[in-house]
Amino acid sequence: MIRVSEEVREARAVVGLETTLIAHGFPPGEGIAVGIESEERVRAAGAVPATIGVLDGEIRVGLTSEELERFDARARKVGPRDLAICAAQRALGATTVGGTLAVCRAAGIRFMGTGGIGGVHRGFPHPPDVSADLGELARTQALVVSAGIKSLLDVPATLEALETLGVPVLGFRTDRLPLFYSASGGPPVPARVETADEAARIARAHWELGGNGMLLAQAPPTSLDDVEPLIEEALADAERRGVSGQAVTPFVLGFLHERSGGRTLTVNRELVVANAGLAAEVAAVD
Repeated sequence: MIRVSEEVREARAVVGLETTLIAHGFPPGEGIAVGIESEERVRAAGAVPATIGVLDGEIRVGLTSEELERFDARARKVGPRDLAICAAQRALGATTVGGTLAVCRAAGIRFMGTGGIGGVHRGFPHPPDVSADLGELARTQALVVSAGIKSLLDVPATLEALETLGVPVLGFRTDRLPLFYSASGGPPVPARVETADEAARIARAHWELGGNGMLLAQAPPTSLDDVEPLIEEALADAERRGVSGQAVTPFVLGFLHERSGGRTLTVNRELVVANAGLAAEVAAVD
């Protein structure tokens, strides 16, 4: 059910990349460009990109550029629970962070780059919504590079949940957890690293001790420090419209892109590509 490309099978350093951000994280057509740019950044840093998605009854690890073109808003968002269903029904499936990690575990890929991970939703336990990303991080031996936790979530609660699950969180040249669009304002990180080599050494030690997932948080290249009011507006609008579950994130992203005059879109693209590059640097060291 899993088809790994020959290039990925033969590579020494591999970085897993998701397809949900391609299909649902950007306006139509722009996600493909971000996916291609992320792959180029991975190659420039000395690793091979393994973009993951569900196509024609198979879970593909290492998509071609032609295959990437098929991932648009019609694709299902595929988390860990959805992989087998999507493949068996021969549906087009864009993997989330959690879905991508589940495939990385099966394929032996230990590094991943993304925008931001999911976590505990604001207002928990009403609604009782916690992303499957956290469970997959807890069970997969992989280091994920992101701009922290999606800022539309309850970031401090998510950080506490990661501690409970035994997932180390490292700040890359920062003492505080980035808030996705913003480099500042987040809670303190448990530990800070200065180089890709240092992150790789900590990952190896963590895995040798029987640990699993790790989060390496990198601040966005451009920081927007005035987004929180817009996020609160977006979440309130989503509640009024009855938007819930997996539909919340793409709704909020679209709201922010529109109300910010495109500024959040630019920052989102920059940080996704930068995180893919850092993941590749760490993978190349390892």
